[in-house]
Amino acid sequence: MRRGKEVAQGAHASMAFIMRQLLYAKGSTALITLSESQRAWVDSGTAKVCLRVNTEQELLDCHHKAIEAGLDSHIITDSGRTEFGGVPTLTACAIGPDDQEKIDVITGHLQLY
Repeated sequence: MRRGKEVAQGAHASMAFIMRQLLYAKGSTALITLSESQRAWVDSGTAKVCLRVNTEQELLDCHHKAIEAGLDSHIITDSGRTEFGGVPTLTACAIGPDDQEKIDVITGHLQLY
């Protein structure tokens, strides 16, 4: 698998527990409420696209642009315990779920990872 596919598959695996607990634990009754876009994302398999940035600033820029566009965006900061010399470091940004066209405005210039 290419690196981005590996990352996406790991994200699928890490989400499996929480998805089952929050969305499917009570049969058809969800324990959380999802927007129409979020429900479509869940129902279609929770697609993830891994893209590459060259700097932390570029990662932050995408995050801030997504927020400004009204999209959900979450930054991940690694604690630095196993890599990065003990320095907490921004490592990832998750934008969405939402309509692909809305996200592409923010990330369409980035390369697949």
